Amino acid sequence: MIVTTTDTIEGKTITEYKGVVAAEAVIGVNVIRDFFAGIRDFIGGRTRSYEKELSKHREELLEELKEKARSKGANAVVGVSFSYEMYQSMLMISVWGTAVVVD
Repeated sequence: MIVTTTDTIEGKTITEYKGVVAAEAVIGVNVIRDFFAGIRDFIGGRTRSYEKELSKHREELLEELKEKARSKGANAVVGVSFSYEMYQSMLMISVWGTAVVVD
């Protein structure tokens, strides 16, 4: 399954639009990891534990997006976008795009 942030796929023709597909995750934040991330943010540097968590959840959401597209009969998703929102001690990640059939 092709997944792209662009509205077209080079060398492919969109023959059918199957509709919008979306996936979301709300992630609780670990207090201990937050504490050490806060220290890292204060003294500088990257917080690898958060980067690892974000990467893991982003990949899981992309897989969920692909599955939803497949269930609609699509073989690609175009125009994919991500959104990250903080709400108190939780992080919400959303991904969406348009499920399409390409040949």
